[in-house]
Parts: sequence; C-alpha cells; structure tokens
Amino acid sequence: MKYIDSILILLLVMGCTKDFEEINTNTNAPVTVQPSLLLRQVIYDYGEQMSYEGFTAGNLLGQYSTALDFNLFDRHDLKSPQLGGNPWSIFYKNLRDNEIVLNLSRESPAFAVYEGPARIMKAYMAAGLTDLFGDVPYSEAFKGDSESVTPVYDSQESIYMDEGGVFDNLDKGITALENYTGTIALEGDILFNGDLEGWIRFANSLKIKYLMRVSNRVNVASQLQELATEGNFIDKNSENAIFNFTDGEPNNFRLARLRIGDFNNYVLSETMDEILTGLNDPRIDRLYRPFANSADGAYNGLLNGIDASAGVSLADYSLLGAIFRENTGLLDANFMTSMETHFLLAEAAQKGLITGDAETLYNTGVTQAFAYWQVELPADYLSVDAPLANGNPLENIITQKWIANSINGYEGWVEYRRTGFPQLKTISASLNDNLIPVRMPYPSEEEALNSVNYAAAASKTDGNSINVPVWWDE
Repeated sequence: MKYIDSILILLLVMGCTKDFEEINTNTNAPVTVQPSLLLRQVIYDYGEQMSYEGFTAGNLLGQYSTALDFNLFDRHDLKSPQLGGNPWSIFYKNLRDNEIVLNLSRESPAFAVYEGPARIMKAYMAAGLTDLFGDVPYSEAFKGDSESVTPVYDSQESIYMDEGGVFDNLDKGITALENYTGTIALEGDILFNGDLEGWIRFANSLKIKYLMRVSNRVNVASQLQELATEGNFIDKNSENAIFNFTDGEPNNFRLARLRIGDFNNYVLSETMDEILTGLNDPRIDRLYRPFANSADGAYNGLLNGIDASAGVSLADYSLLGAIFRENTGLLDANFMTSMETHFLLAEAAQKGLITGDAETLYNTGVTQAFAYWQVELPADYLSVDAPLANGNPLENIITQKWIANSINGYEGWVEYRRTGFPQLKTISASLNDNLIPVRMPYPSEEEALNSVNYAAAASKTDGNSINVPVWWDE
C-alpha cells in the first residue's frame, strides 16, 4: 500500500512539473526588450526628468530663479533636496537602460544600428553625471545583474579620458555610425527621427563641449581645430538635439503639472534680473512675468537663498513665464544646440585655441539663441546692448550662453564653475558659509548601500564636501 502511495505521489509530482516553465510563463510579460523601445525610453525619461531637475534645482544653483519656500537647497544645503535636487538616480537608471541597448547592439547584427546612438548617449549622460558629482561609479556600474552591486568610484579624469570613457565613446559612436552599412532603420529615435547624420553632428558638438570643459587640464587645441575645420557639428537650430514638449499631458513640461503653489514657489532671481535688465534684453518677457504689484509692467528679482521664515510677498516678485506652465508646447527638452556650439567655438577662438572670428561665432550664437526662445532680436542688440567688444569678451560669451541655457540650469552652474562667469551673487542666508558650491554631494543612499566605496570617495572630497572642486576645475 505504501508502495502504491509512493507511485501516486511521484506521478502527481511529475504531472505538476511537466511543462512547468511554459505553463508559468506570462505571455504578456516579454523576457527580452527591443532596443527601439528602450532607446526611446532612455531619451524621453532622461530629457523629461533632467529638464525638470535642471529647472527646479539647477536654476537655483545657476541663479536663474529663486525659491520662496522649501528652499534649503537654494540656501546651499544640497544634502536636503526638496522639489528637486537629487539627479543621481536619474543618471544611473538611464545609464543602466542605455547599457542594455549598447549590449544588444553588439550582440546581434540586427541591432547594429543602435551602437552609435547608445555610445553617444552613454558619453552624454556620463559627462553630465561626473560634472555634477566628480568621481562616481562608472567602470563597474550598470552591471549589477552580472557583476558587483557595490561598484568602485572612478576618477573624473579617467571617466573623461580613458578607454570606455566620454571621448572614447563619442569617437567609437561616430565610427559605428559611419561604418553602418545595414538596411535596418534606427527606430525609437525621438531626437533625430532616425537620421544617423544628425547623431554624428550631435557627437561632434558634444566633443567640442567636453574638450572645452577639460581645456584647463588638457591641451585640446588641435582636436578643436580639426572639429572647427570640418564643420560637421550642430550648425543651425533645425539640427538641434531636442524633443518637443506639448501643451497638455502626458508630454508637457512637468512644471505645468505641479499644483499652483509649487509653481509659484519660483521667481525671477536678482542675478538674472540685473543681467537681462542691464542688456535691455526682451527675452525677459518670455522667461518671466511682470510682478503683480507693478504699475507699469516691470520685473523684479529676489536674491537667492532667503531665510523663508522671514516671509516675502509673492506679489512683489516676477513669476516664471507662461512658457513653463500654460504654453509648454513652445518648450524643448534640450540636449545640445547650435547656439551652445557656437558660443563654445567663440570661446575657443577668443582664447586662441582655434583660428576663427570670435565675434562672428558669438553673433551667430546670440542670433540663434533669440530664435530658439522665439523672441525677435532687436536691431541694435549686437551693436549696442551686447557687443562682444564691450567689456570682457569672455564674460560676454559665457553670459550669453548662460542666458540661452535657461532650461538647463545645471549647465549654467557648471559653466560658472569652469569660467567664473557670469558673476553669481553671495546668497541671502547661506547654509554653506557664503560659498557657492562647486560640486553636488553624493546622496545618502550611497553611504548606506555602497559604504566602502563611498567612504573612499568621500575621503577625497573632505567628507563629501560641496566645496571641493572636480578634476577639470582644480
């Protein structure tokens, strides 16, 4: 009897396990992913989230706008992000997903067309990450499913300069695109709609940008000159690496989805007010609104970093413009533009790193910046209000680039750290000894989840200090 019972149990077990994997596979949950879907997701998620991050937190660091409340970050307590101020997870999520696209492109000939864009996006996001934080997990990162979940921190110099780093991935990305002879189109590309030449121009503009970024540490003149001579970079606004927001959900600018109290937390900064007013710059009408208590449609900015407990009247300061809430269909997620490329080349020419007329390059950048923001360029702006020859030419170039990057506040702050321009103000009630930070702090979850490697990195930054410069800024 016991023997028969054993046979029955065995048969039942065999019956239950036969085709177990097939029976328990959810046909609606694919086990593989198409690179077209993932590329689209990476571009959109990174662009959408960093546009919001750059505006809510980056614009405070770059002194484009001021926070009236929830403003510990604006007072430079950067370890206390509130409405924004923690981009770490945005970078790593999208770098991880992008790595899947890159791996698929190298494993299957059918996906080879994705290698170039995946390498270029990796270079772009890695540079953005290290420019904010300095040394970060890189060479051992994005591989938690197969290798270490506690990656070491790579030096910023190696992230930029070594094999597998920023410049290497840009070069290899361009080569992959130039050598692609397949017939399969690049799908999921919301930046260039599958135009491989657009990706090559994007990569070359990024090379110009990052060569200038490291130019205080590395001799970059010959590489810049080659890029300037070839001219195969983003040269006009129609070639910009952007995707458009819409006026309505779900693809409008996220600031438009905040409750009105959160939106009204941000007002024109005193720094931006003085610069735009001093230049008689009509872009102030696009980017901000006259303050409510103004009798003549005037603008008024507030010094960054106020003590929120002191209280201010919202009606006394200029709110953000309608383009950031009611009319976000006029706004882009901005990766790289012609105006920025021309300002970089103008700087390179002004410093003698390339041959070329700095004023012509500068004028092109200003003209394209006004067109980008859909504001008519005053007839006398380049001859009276903002000529390159008036004052410090380098300051003029960087200031105009700073104004143009109003949706990329982190970029304005990064370029201030690199060049010292524009001249940002000592904030009102600093929680950082009246110092303007020069790096973002590592987030607290790193100390908890990657403690050994975090400790090593923190020891190189005076205990994760926001006042220790990154490699290219030393």
